[in-house]
Amino acid sequence: MAIRNIVKHPDPILREKAVVVTKFNSNLHKLLDDMAETMYDADGVGLAAPQVGISKRVIVMDCGDGLIEIVNPEIVDFKGEQFDYPEGCLSIPGLRGDVRRHQWIKLRGQDRFGNPIELEAEDLLSRCSQHEIDHLNGVLFIDVADKVYQVSPDEEGE
Repeated sequence: MAIRNIVKHPDPILREKAVVVTKFNSNLHKLLDDMAETMYDADGVGLAAPQVGISKRVIVMDCGDGLIEIVNPEIVDFKGEQFDYPEGCLSIPGLRGDVRRHQWIKLRGQDRFGNPIELEAEDLLSRCSQHEIDHLNGVLFIDVADKVYQVSPDEEGE
């Protein structure tokens, strides 16, 4: 495993629609392992492959209940209220924004071996999943935030 450099805005890869993964091999496994290590090293809760310079539909997340890896994720259902909450991004340090997201979603995708997976996500995991899937579509939180504001370096980890 290796810690990769996190791509910063305005790098153009962050605006590209990521490519669907069709090969589930050791290269994908290394990417997933490296992304997880990079996310943990940066004290993040989610990371999408474009954020490490790879245009593939791959995300990793850990909102406190352990690592989740999803290849080719898609939101297939949502319900309940949408709610506003401040978001930040490892690719846009120093900024936060108030973003409206669904409280509950259902995701489908594949695991690192290509097996189908389905996941129901609530609250922070729902928000994180939507944020990371936005990355796969070239959308950043600053594009969908009601308000964007600067934060001091000591507030970034909050």
